[in-house]
Amino acid sequence: MAIKRVALITPPYHSGVVESAGTWLNVGFVYIAGSLRAAGYEVDYYDAMSLWHKWPDIQKRIESFRPDVIATTSFTASIAEALKLCHLAKELNPAIVTVLGNVHATFCYDEILKAEHGVLDFIVRDEGEVTLVGLLDSLNGGENPDKVKGLAFWRDGDVVVTEKAPYITDLDSLPVAWDLVEWPIYSYRAKNNARLAIVSTSRGCKQQCSFCSQQLFWAQSWRARSAVNVVAELELLHAEYGVEVAMLSDEIPTFDRERWEKILDLMIERQVPVKLLMETRVDDILRDADIMWKYRQAGVEHIYVGVEAGSQETLDLFKKDTQVAQSKQAIDLINGADIVSETSFVLGMPDDTFESIARTVELAKHYNPDMAFFLAIAPWPYADLYPQLEEYVFTKDYSKYNLVEPVIKPKNMTPEELERELGKAAQKFFMHKFQNLDKLSSWKQEFMLSVLDILINHSYLAGQMKAAMKDGRQMPDEVRALLRRAKGGSDRKIDHSPAVAPIP
Repeated sequence: MAIKRVALITPPYHSGVVESAGTWLNVGFVYIAGSLRAAGYEVDYYDAMSLWHKWPDIQKRIESFRPDVIATTSFTASIAEALKLCHLAKELNPAIVTVLGNVHATFCYDEILKAEHGVLDFIVRDEGEVTLVGLLDSLNGGENPDKVKGLAFWRDGDVVVTEKAPYITDLDSLPVAWDLVEWPIYSYRAKNNARLAIVSTSRGCKQQCSFCSQQLFWAQSWRARSAVNVVAELELLHAEYGVEVAMLSDEIPTFDRERWEKILDLMIERQVPVKLLMETRVDDILRDADIMWKYRQAGVEHIYVGVEAGSQETLDLFKKDTQVAQSKQAIDLINGADIVSETSFVLGMPDDTFESIARTVELAKHYNPDMAFFLAIAPWPYADLYPQLEEYVFTKDYSKYNLVEPVIKPKNMTPEELERELGKAAQKFFMHKFQNLDKLSSWKQEFMLSVLDILINHSYLAGQMKAAMKDGRQMPDEVRALLRRAKGGSDRKIDHSPAVAPIP
Protein backbone atom coordinates (compact mmCIF):
# COMPACT_ATOMS: atom_id res chain seq x y z
CA MET A 1 0.00 0.00 0.00
CA ALA A 2 1.38 3.39 -1.03
CA ILE A 3 -0.07 6.26 0.99
CA LYS A 4 0.90 9.76 -0.03
CA ARG A 5 -2.14 12.03 0.19
CA VAL A 6 -4.12 12.61 3.37
CA ALA A 7 -7.34 14.62 3.65
CA LEU A 8 -8.16 15.96 7.12
CA ILE A 9 -11.89 16.70 7.03
CA THR A 10 -14.16 18.12 9.74
CA PRO A 11 -17.69 16.66 9.40
CA PRO A 12 -20.49 19.14 8.56
CA TYR A 13 -22.27 19.13 11.92
CA HIS A 14 -24.26 22.23 12.99
CA SER A 15 -26.36 22.84 16.08
CA GLY A 16 -26.67 26.64 16.14
CA VAL A 17 -24.35 26.87 19.15
CA VAL A 18 -20.68 26.87 18.19
CA GLU A 19 -21.24 28.86 14.99
CA SER A 20 -23.26 31.64 16.64
CA ALA A 21 -20.42 34.00 17.52
CA GLY A 22 -18.16 33.24 14.58
CA THR A 23 -16.36 30.61 12.56
CA TRP A 24 -13.85 28.52 14.46
CA LEU A 25 -11.01 26.56 12.90
CA ASN A 26 -10.00 23.08 14.03
CA VAL A 27 -6.60 23.76 15.56
CA GLY A 28 -6.05 20.05 16.22
CA PHE A 29 -5.96 19.40 12.49
CA VAL A 30 -3.48 22.27 12.02
CA TYR A 31 -1.04 20.42 14.27
CA ILE A 32 -1.74 17.01 12.74
CA ALA A 33 -1.33 18.47 9.24
CA GLY A 34 2.03 19.89 10.27
CA SER A 35 3.23 16.53 11.58
CA LEU A 36 2.00 14.65 8.50
CA ARG A 37 3.68 17.09 6.16
CA ALA A 38 6.92 16.94 8.12
CA ALA A 39 6.80 13.16 7.65
CA GLY A 40 6.51 13.57 3.88
CA TYR A 41 2.74 13.33 3.31
CA GLU A 42 0.70 15.71 1.18
CA VAL A 43 -2.19 17.14 3.18
CA ASP A 44 -5.52 18.81 2.49
CA TYR A 45 -6.88 20.67 5.54
CA TYR A 46 -10.60 20.75 4.73
CA ASP A 47 -12.98 22.33 7.23
CA ALA A 48 -16.28 21.25 5.68
CA MET A 49 -18.15 22.35 8.79
CA SER A 50 -16.89 25.93 8.76
CA LEU A 51 -17.38 26.18 5.01
CA TRP A 52 -21.01 25.05 5.49
CA HIS A 53 -20.45 22.54 2.71
CA LYS A 54 -23.11 19.99 1.88
CA TRP A 55 -22.39 16.40 0.93
CA PRO A 56 -22.15 17.10 -2.85
CA ASP A 57 -19.53 19.78 -2.08
CA ILE A 58 -17.62 17.37 0.12
CA GLN A 59 -17.70 14.72 -2.58
CA LYS A 60 -16.28 17.17 -5.12
CA ARG A 61 -13.47 18.16 -2.79
CA ILE A 62 -12.56 14.51 -2.15
CA GLU A 63 -12.64 13.70 -5.86
CA SER A 64 -10.47 16.73 -6.60
CA PHE A 65 -7.79 15.92 -4.02
CA ARG A 66 -7.90 12.12 -4.53
CA PRO A 67 -6.70 11.18 -1.03
CA ASP A 68 -5.31 7.82 -0.03
CA VAL A 69 -6.48 8.47 3.53
CA ILE A 70 -9.39 10.43 4.96
CA ALA A 71 -9.05 11.29 8.64
CA THR A 72 -11.94 12.91 10.42
CA THR A 73 -12.75 14.03 13.93
CA SER A 74 -15.70 13.90 16.26
CA PHE A 75 -16.99 15.17 19.54
CA THR A 76 -20.04 13.26 20.75
CA ALA A 77 -22.67 15.35 18.99
CA SER A 78 -20.98 15.08 15.59
CA ILE A 79 -20.23 11.35 15.57
CA ALA A 80 -23.06 10.50 13.14
CA GLU A 81 -21.78 13.02 10.59
CA ALA A 82 -18.21 11.77 10.97
CA LEU A 83 -19.33 8.21 10.25
CA LYS A 84 -21.41 9.41 7.31
CA LEU A 85 -18.18 10.88 5.93
CA CYS A 86 -16.53 7.47 6.26
CA HIS A 87 -19.42 5.90 4.35
CA LEU A 88 -19.02 8.47 1.57
CA ALA A 89 -15.27 7.84 1.39
CA LYS A 90 -15.74 4.10 0.92
CA GLU A 91 -18.47 4.64 -1.67
CA LEU A 92 -16.14 6.86 -3.70
CA ASN A 93 -13.16 4.53 -3.34
CA PRO A 94 -13.17 1.39 -1.17
CA ALA A 95 -9.37 1.54 -1.03
CA ILE A 96 -9.37 4.85 0.89
CA VAL A 97 -8.18 4.31 4.45
CA THR A 98 -10.60 5.93 6.91
CA VAL A 99 -9.47 7.16 10.32
CA LEU A 100 -11.44 8.73 13.17
CA GLY A 101 -10.12 10.57 16.22
CA ASN A 102 -10.97 12.96 19.06
CA VAL A 103 -12.70 12.54 22.42
CA HIS A 104 -15.76 10.46 21.53
CA ALA A 105 -13.77 7.94 19.49
CA THR A 106 -11.10 7.71 22.18
CA PHE A 107 -13.59 6.42 24.73
CA CYS A 108 -16.33 4.83 22.60
CA TYR A 109 -14.11 2.96 20.12
CA ASP A 110 -15.63 -0.40 21.02
CA GLU A 111 -19.21 0.72 20.32
CA ILE A 112 -18.20 2.51 17.12
CA LEU A 113 -16.08 -0.26 15.61
CA LYS A 114 -18.59 -3.00 16.34
CA ALA A 115 -21.23 -1.05 14.43
CA GLU A 116 -19.15 0.64 11.72
CA HIS A 117 -16.05 -1.47 11.03
CA GLY A 118 -17.24 -1.91 7.46
CA VAL A 119 -16.46 1.75 6.70
CA LEU A 120 -14.08 2.77 9.50
CA ASP A 121 -10.58 1.31 9.36
CA PHE A 122 -8.82 2.88 12.36
CA ILE A 123 -9.49 4.95 15.45
CA VAL A 124 -6.73 7.16 16.84
CA ARG A 125 -7.03 7.44 20.61
CA ASP A 126 -5.77 10.53 22.42
CA GLU A 127 -3.31 12.84 20.59
CA GLY A 128 -2.94 12.33 16.86
CA GLU A 129 0.33 13.90 15.73
CA VAL A 130 2.58 10.93 16.47
CA THR A 131 -0.01 8.14 16.30
CA LEU A 132 -1.42 9.00 12.87
CA VAL A 133 2.03 9.37 11.32
CA GLY A 134 3.06 6.08 12.91
CA LEU A 135 -0.04 4.35 11.52
CA LEU A 136 0.50 5.58 7.97
CA ASP A 137 4.22 4.78 8.08
CA SER A 138 3.41 1.24 9.23
CA LEU A 139 0.86 0.76 6.44
CA ASN A 140 3.35 2.03 3.88
CA GLY A 141 5.96 -0.35 5.25
CA GLY A 142 3.62 -3.33 5.19
CA GLU A 143 3.89 -3.70 8.96
CA ASN A 144 1.24 -4.80 11.42
CA PRO A 145 -0.48 -1.71 12.88
CA ASP A 146 -0.89 -3.44 16.23
CA LYS A 147 2.64 -2.29 16.98
CA VAL A 148 1.55 1.37 16.77
CA LYS A 149 0.56 2.82 20.13
CA GLY A 150 -2.75 4.63 20.51
CA LEU A 151 -4.94 2.75 18.01
CA ALA A 152 -8.15 0.75 17.94
CA PHE A 153 -9.31 -1.21 14.89
CA TRP A 154 -11.31 -4.28 13.81
CA ARG A 155 -9.55 -7.55 13.05
CA ASP A 156 -10.90 -11.08 12.74
CA GLY A 157 -14.29 -10.32 14.23
CA ASP A 158 -13.12 -8.32 17.23
CA VAL A 159 -11.79 -4.95 18.33
CA VAL A 160 -8.01 -4.68 18.68
CA VAL A 161 -6.74 -2.02 21.10
CA THR A 162 -3.04 -1.19 21.11
CA GLU A 163 -1.03 0.14 24.02
CA LYS A 164 -1.85 3.70 25.09
CA ALA A 165 0.46 6.24 23.48
CA PRO A 166 2.43 8.52 25.79
CA TYR A 167 1.48 12.19 25.76
CA ILE A 168 3.67 14.54 23.74
CA THR A 169 5.86 16.42 26.20
CA ASP A 170 7.66 19.00 24.03
CA LEU A 171 4.78 20.98 22.54
CA ASP A 172 7.13 23.72 21.29
CA SER A 173 8.65 21.23 18.83
CA LEU A 174 5.41 20.39 17.01
CA PRO A 175 5.24 21.68 13.42
CA VAL A 176 2.11 23.71 12.64
CA ALA A 177 0.56 24.03 9.16
CA TRP A 178 -0.98 27.51 9.42
CA ASP A 179 -0.40 28.04 5.69
CA LEU A 180 -2.96 25.31 4.87
CA VAL A 181 -5.77 27.12 6.68
CA GLU A 182 -8.37 28.76 4.44
CA TRP A 183 -8.25 32.00 6.39
CA PRO A 184 -11.02 34.03 4.67
CA ILE A 185 -13.73 31.91 6.31
CA TYR A 186 -12.68 32.39 9.94
CA SER A 187 -14.14 35.44 11.65
CA TYR A 188 -15.44 36.73 14.97
CA ARG A 189 -18.82 38.41 14.65
CA ALA A 190 -18.63 40.34 17.91
CA LYS A 191 -15.73 42.42 16.52
CA ASN A 192 -17.05 43.25 13.06
CA ASN A 193 -16.00 39.90 11.61
CA ALA A 194 -12.38 40.29 12.68
CA ARG A 195 -10.16 37.47 11.45
CA LEU A 196 -10.08 34.78 14.12
CA ALA A 197 -7.56 32.09 15.00
CA ILE A 198 -7.75 29.30 17.55
CA VAL A 199 -4.49 28.86 19.43
CA SER A 200 -3.46 26.06 21.78
CA THR A 201 -0.95 27.18 24.40
CA SER A 202 -1.22 24.10 26.61
CA ARG A 203 -2.82 20.67 26.69
CA GLY A 204 -4.53 19.01 29.57
CA CYS A 205 -6.66 19.59 32.63
CA LYS A 206 -5.79 18.84 36.23
CA GLN A 207 -9.36 19.10 37.49
CA GLN A 208 -11.85 16.31 38.19
CA CYS A 209 -15.17 17.76 36.93
CA SER A 210 -17.49 14.75 36.81
CA PHE A 211 -19.52 15.87 33.77
CA CYS A 212 -16.57 16.86 31.58
CA SER A 213 -14.64 14.92 28.94
CA GLN A 214 -11.39 16.86 29.09
CA GLN A 215 -10.03 15.65 32.41
CA LEU A 216 -10.61 12.09 31.16
CA PHE A 217 -9.08 12.71 27.74
CA TRP A 218 -5.94 14.17 29.25
CA ALA A 219 -5.88 11.84 32.28
CA GLN A 220 -5.60 14.87 34.56
CA SER A 221 -2.23 15.78 33.08
CA TRP A 222 -1.09 19.20 31.89
CA ARG A 223 1.70 20.30 29.58
CA ALA A 224 2.41 23.73 28.17
CA ARG A 225 4.25 25.54 25.45
CA SER A 226 6.78 28.12 26.52
CA ALA A 227 5.66 31.73 26.83
CA VAL A 228 8.13 32.86 24.14
CA ASN A 229 6.83 30.22 21.72
CA VAL A 230 3.19 31.22 22.29
CA VAL A 231 3.74 34.94 21.82
CA ALA A 232 5.91 34.43 18.74
CA GLU A 233 3.07 32.41 17.18
CA LEU A 234 0.55 35.17 17.87
CA GLU A 235 2.92 37.67 16.23
CA LEU A 236 3.27 35.37 13.20
CA LEU A 237 -0.48 34.88 12.89
CA HIS A 238 -1.02 38.62 12.80
CA ALA A 239 1.86 39.44 10.46
CA GLU A 240 1.41 36.57 8.00
CA TYR A 241 -2.34 35.92 8.05
CA GLY A 242 -3.97 39.09 9.36
CA VAL A 243 -5.29 37.54 12.55
CA GLU A 244 -6.87 40.14 14.85
CA VAL A 245 -8.45 37.92 17.50
CA ALA A 246 -7.27 34.61 18.93
CA MET A 247 -9.24 32.25 21.11
CA LEU A 248 -7.17 30.11 23.44
CA SER A 249 -8.46 26.55 23.16
CA ASP A 250 -6.87 25.49 26.45
CA GLU A 251 -8.97 24.33 29.36
CA ILE A 252 -6.67 26.04 31.88
CA PRO A 253 -4.12 28.30 30.11
CA THR A 254 -3.40 30.10 33.39
CA PHE A 255 -2.58 26.97 35.42
CA ASP A 256 1.11 27.88 35.81
CA ARG A 257 1.06 31.45 37.06
CA GLU A 258 4.73 32.15 36.31
CA ARG A 259 4.36 31.03 32.69
CA TRP A 260 1.05 32.80 32.24
CA GLU A 261 2.35 36.09 33.62
CA LYS A 262 5.34 35.82 31.28
CA ILE A 263 2.90 35.51 28.35
CA LEU A 264 1.10 38.64 29.52
CA ASP A 265 4.37 40.53 30.02
CA LEU A 266 5.58 39.61 26.53
CA MET A 267 2.26 40.60 24.95
CA ILE A 268 2.56 44.00 26.65
CA GLU A 269 6.27 44.46 25.93
CA ARG A 270 5.97 43.53 22.25
CA GLN A 271 2.61 45.28 21.82
CA VAL A 272 1.17 42.28 19.98
CA PRO A 273 -1.98 43.55 18.18
CA VAL A 274 -4.04 40.40 18.76
CA LYS A 275 -6.96 40.39 21.19
CA LEU A 276 -7.42 37.25 23.28
CA LEU A 277 -10.54 35.29 24.19
CA MET A 278 -10.09 32.57 26.78
CA GLU A 279 -11.55 30.43 29.50
CA THR A 280 -10.04 29.58 32.83
CA ARG A 281 -10.96 28.53 36.33
CA VAL A 282 -12.52 30.65 39.04
CA ASP A 283 -9.58 29.72 41.30
CA ASP A 284 -7.02 31.14 38.89
CA ILE A 285 -8.84 34.44 38.54
CA LEU A 286 -8.93 34.79 42.33
CA ARG A 287 -5.23 33.93 42.46
CA ASP A 288 -4.46 36.58 39.83
CA ALA A 289 -6.41 39.42 41.44
CA ASP A 290 -3.23 41.50 41.66
CA ILE A 291 -2.40 41.18 37.95
CA MET A 292 -5.83 41.54 36.31
CA TRP A 293 -4.59 44.85 34.93
CA LYS A 294 -1.96 42.88 33.03
CA TYR A 295 -4.68 40.68 31.49
CA ARG A 296 -6.39 43.79 30.11
CA GLN A 297 -3.23 45.54 28.99
CA ALA A 298 -2.00 42.36 27.25
CA GLY A 299 -5.15 42.28 25.12
CA VAL A 300 -7.34 39.81 27.01
CA GLU A 301 -10.84 41.05 26.16
CA HIS A 302 -13.11 38.14 27.06
CA ILE A 303 -12.89 35.53 29.82
CA TYR A 304 -15.21 32.59 30.37
CA VAL A 305 -15.31 30.98 33.78
CA GLY A 306 -17.53 27.98 34.38
CA VAL A 307 -19.82 28.64 37.31
CA GLU A 308 -21.98 25.63 36.25
CA ALA A 309 -24.25 25.53 39.31
CA GLY A 310 -25.84 27.79 41.87
CA SER A 311 -25.91 25.38 44.80
CA GLN A 312 -22.94 24.02 46.68
CA GLU A 313 -24.50 20.57 46.59
CA THR A 314 -24.52 20.53 42.79
CA LEU A 315 -21.04 22.02 42.59
CA ASP A 316 -19.81 19.20 44.81
CA LEU A 317 -21.60 16.64 42.62
CA PHE A 318 -19.89 18.15 39.59
CA LYS A 319 -16.56 18.01 41.49
CA LYS A 320 -15.84 21.64 40.62
CA ASP A 321 -13.70 22.07 43.75
CA THR A 322 -14.95 25.66 44.20
CA GLN A 323 -17.32 27.46 46.54
CA VAL A 324 -20.45 29.27 45.32
CA ALA A 325 -19.27 32.63 46.67
CA GLN A 326 -15.98 32.38 44.77
CA SER A 327 -17.76 32.54 41.42
CA LYS A 328 -19.19 35.96 42.21
CA GLN A 329 -15.76 37.17 43.34
CA ALA A 330 -14.09 35.98 40.13
CA ILE A 331 -16.69 37.61 37.89
CA ASP A 332 -16.36 40.85 39.85
CA LEU A 333 -12.59 40.79 39.25
CA ILE A 334 -13.05 40.27 35.51
CA ASN A 335 -15.62 43.06 35.31
CA GLY A 336 -13.39 45.30 37.41
CA ALA A 337 -10.63 44.92 34.83
CA ASP A 338 -13.11 46.01 32.11
CA ILE A 339 -12.91 42.58 30.47
CA VAL A 340 -16.01 40.88 29.09
CA SER A 341 -17.15 38.22 31.54
CA GLU A 342 -19.02 35.09 30.51
CA THR A 343 -20.26 32.07 32.40
CA SER A 344 -22.67 29.18 32.07
CA PHE A 345 -25.02 27.18 34.23
CA VAL A 346 -25.59 23.48 33.60
CA LEU A 347 -29.27 22.70 34.17
CA GLY A 348 -31.69 19.86 33.55
CA MET A 349 -30.56 17.63 36.39
CA PRO A 350 -33.15 15.10 37.62
CA ASP A 351 -34.29 17.29 40.54
CA ASP A 352 -34.52 20.54 38.55
CA THR A 353 -37.91 22.26 38.46
CA PHE A 354 -39.41 25.45 37.04
CA GLU A 355 -38.70 27.06 40.41
CA SER A 356 -35.07 25.94 40.63
CA ILE A 357 -34.36 27.22 37.13
CA ALA A 358 -35.96 30.56 38.02
CA ARG A 359 -33.71 30.77 41.09
CA THR A 360 -30.68 30.10 38.92
CA VAL A 361 -31.64 32.99 36.63
CA GLU A 362 -31.84 35.31 39.62
CA LEU A 363 -28.47 34.04 40.81
CA ALA A 364 -27.01 34.73 37.35
CA LYS A 365 -28.28 38.30 37.55
CA HIS A 366 -26.66 38.62 40.97
CA TYR A 367 -23.33 37.29 39.70
CA ASN A 368 -23.58 39.94 36.96
CA PRO A 369 -21.50 38.50 34.13
CA ASP A 370 -21.84 40.24 30.80
CA MET A 371 -23.04 36.98 29.29
CA ALA A 372 -24.61 33.91 30.85
CA PHE A 373 -25.83 30.80 29.08
CA PHE A 374 -28.08 28.10 30.48
CA LEU A 375 -27.07 24.70 29.13
CA ALA A 376 -28.73 21.31 29.17
CA ILE A 377 -26.66 18.72 30.99
CA ALA A 378 -25.29 16.23 28.47
CA PRO A 379 -23.82 13.27 30.33
CA TRP A 380 -21.25 11.87 27.96
CA PRO A 381 -21.48 8.06 27.96
CA TYR A 382 -17.91 7.88 29.27
CA ALA A 383 -18.12 10.65 31.92
CA ASP A 384 -17.77 9.94 35.65
CA LEU A 385 -21.25 11.33 36.24
CA TYR A 386 -22.98 9.10 33.69
CA PRO A 387 -23.86 6.13 35.97
CA GLN A 388 -25.70 8.46 38.36
CA LEU A 389 -27.78 9.96 35.55
CA GLU A 390 -28.23 7.01 33.18
CA GLU A 391 -31.77 6.14 34.32
CA TYR A 392 -32.89 9.66 33.39
CA VAL A 393 -31.32 9.65 29.91
CA PHE A 394 -34.18 9.35 27.42
CA THR A 395 -32.27 9.42 24.10
CA LYS A 396 -29.06 7.93 22.73
CA ASP A 397 -29.25 10.13 19.63
CA TYR A 398 -25.81 11.65 20.06
CA SER A 399 -26.54 14.52 17.67
CA LYS A 400 -28.68 15.97 20.48
CA TYR A 401 -25.78 15.95 22.96
CA ASN A 402 -25.00 19.58 22.11
CA LEU A 403 -25.84 21.27 25.44
CA VAL A 404 -28.96 22.85 23.94
CA GLU A 405 -31.32 19.94 23.37
CA PRO A 406 -32.17 18.07 26.59
CA VAL A 407 -31.15 14.42 26.75
CA ILE A 408 -32.18 13.97 30.40
CA LYS A 409 -35.75 14.10 31.62
CA PRO A 410 -36.05 15.75 35.05
CA LYS A 411 -38.45 14.07 37.45
CA ASN A 412 -40.98 16.90 37.36
CA MET A 413 -40.56 18.34 33.86
CA THR A 414 -40.93 17.09 30.32
CA PRO A 415 -37.95 17.50 27.97
CA GLU A 416 -39.98 20.01 25.96
CA GLU A 417 -40.70 22.06 29.07
CA LEU A 418 -37.04 21.98 30.05
CA GLU A 419 -35.92 23.17 26.62
CA ARG A 420 -38.38 26.05 26.72
CA GLU A 421 -37.30 27.04 30.23
CA LEU A 422 -33.64 27.07 29.24
CA GLY A 423 -34.45 29.43 26.39
CA LYS A 424 -36.56 31.63 28.66
CA ALA A 425 -33.75 31.71 31.20
CA ALA A 426 -31.36 33.18 28.62
CA GLN A 427 -34.02 35.60 27.44
CA LYS A 428 -34.68 36.87 30.98
CA PHE A 429 -30.99 37.20 31.77
CA PHE A 430 -30.10 39.13 28.63
CA MET A 431 -33.14 41.41 28.83
CA HIS A 432 -32.06 42.26 32.38
CA LYS A 433 -28.55 42.89 31.08
CA PHE A 434 -29.72 45.23 28.36
CA GLN A 435 -31.87 47.14 30.85
CA ASN A 436 -28.63 47.93 32.65
CA LEU A 437 -26.49 48.58 29.60
CA ASP A 438 -25.70 52.13 30.70
CA LYS A 439 -23.74 50.72 33.65
CA LEU A 440 -21.11 49.26 31.34
CA SER A 441 -18.07 50.99 29.86
CA SER A 442 -18.50 52.42 26.37
CA TRP A 443 -16.53 49.64 24.70
CA LYS A 444 -18.54 46.99 26.53
CA GLN A 445 -21.78 48.68 25.48
CA GLU A 446 -20.72 48.42 21.83
CA PHE A 447 -19.66 44.82 22.36
CA MET A 448 -23.02 43.96 23.91
CA LEU A 449 -24.82 45.47 20.92
CA SER A 450 -22.87 43.05 18.75
CA VAL A 451 -23.88 40.25 21.12
CA LEU A 452 -27.51 41.27 20.77
CA ASP A 453 -27.20 41.13 16.99
CA ILE A 454 -25.74 37.63 17.31
CA LEU A 455 -28.48 36.48 19.69
CA ILE A 456 -31.26 37.80 17.48
CA ASN A 457 -29.93 36.87 14.07
CA HIS A 458 -27.52 33.96 14.44
CA SER A 459 -28.04 31.91 17.58
CA TYR A 460 -30.25 29.09 18.78
CA LEU A 461 -31.85 31.71 21.08
CA ALA A 462 -33.09 33.82 18.17
CA GLY A 463 -36.76 32.95 18.67
CA GLN A 464 -36.80 33.86 22.34
CA MET A 465 -34.85 37.07 21.82
CA LYS A 466 -37.11 38.25 19.00
CA ALA A 467 -40.12 37.54 21.21
CA ALA A 468 -38.55 39.69 23.92
CA MET A 469 -38.09 42.53 21.44
CA LYS A 470 -41.77 42.38 20.48
CA ASP A 471 -42.72 42.49 24.14
CA GLY A 472 -40.53 45.50 24.76
CA ARG A 473 -43.10 47.55 26.63
CA GLN A 474 -41.42 46.82 29.95
CA MET A 475 -38.14 48.15 28.64
CA PRO A 476 -37.02 51.77 29.06
CA ASP A 477 -37.26 53.91 25.90
CA GLU A 478 -33.49 54.06 25.50
CA VAL A 479 -33.20 50.27 25.69
CA ARG A 480 -35.96 49.80 23.12
CA ALA A 481 -33.98 52.15 20.89
CA LEU A 482 -30.90 49.95 21.34
CA LEU A 483 -32.96 46.87 20.51
CA ARG A 484 -34.26 48.50 17.32
CA ARG A 485 -30.73 49.50 16.44
CA ALA A 486 -29.52 45.91 16.87
CA LYS A 487 -32.47 44.54 14.90
CA GLY A 488 -31.65 46.88 12.07
CA GLY A 489 -27.99 45.96 12.22
CA SER A 490 -27.07 49.54 13.22
CA ASP A 491 -24.32 51.04 11.07
CA ARG A 492 -21.89 48.18 11.52
CA LYS A 493 -20.98 46.40 8.30
CA ILE A 494 -21.31 42.66 8.85
CA ASP A 495 -21.14 40.28 5.91
CA HIS A 496 -23.45 37.33 6.54
CA SER A 497 -22.90 35.73 3.15
CA PRO A 498 -21.27 32.29 3.17
CA ALA A 499 -17.56 32.28 2.41
CA VAL A 500 -16.29 29.96 -0.28
CA ALA A 501 -12.64 29.02 -0.30
CA PRO A 502 -10.88 27.44 -3.27
CA ILE A 503 -9.81 23.81 -3.36
CA PRO A 504 -6.03 23.74 -2.87
